[in-house]
Amino acid sequence: MARILVVEDNPVNMKLAVFLLESAGHEVRQSIDAEDGIRVAHEWLPQLILMDVQLPGINGLSATQLLRSDPATQDIRIIALTAFAMSGDREKFKAAGCDGYIAKPIRYQNFLEVVGGFV
Repeated sequence: MARILVVEDNPVNMKLAVFLLESAGHEVRQSIDAEDGIRVAHEWLPQLILMDVQLPGINGLSATQLLRSDPATQDIRIIALTAFAMSGDREKFKAAGCDGYIAKPIRYQNFLEVVGGFV
C-alpha cells in the first residue's frame, strides 16, 4: 500500500483519517501543522499528502505551494481536506497545486474512494 502523510490540526479528524487509512493497509505519518508537514514530507517522501486547508501558522494552500516549488517534493500527490467545499473552491485548490479535495466532515466511503484514486 501507500505511504500517506496527514496534515491536520483537529484531533478528531486526524484520528478518523489515520484509522481509515491504516485500516486500508496504508502506512501513515501525522503532522499537526504545515511547518512539520513540510519537514516530514522532505524526510519521508510520502506518495500522498492529505493537507488540511485551515492550519495554524502557514495554511494548507501555502504549504502546498511551497511543496510544489521544491524539486524534492513537487511530484507528491496532494489532496486538500476542507470544510469549505463551496462553488469555485475546486479551482482555488487546483491553482494552489492540489490534485483533489475531500470535504469535511469526512465520510468514510468517499474518503477511501478519493484516496484510492491517487495511490
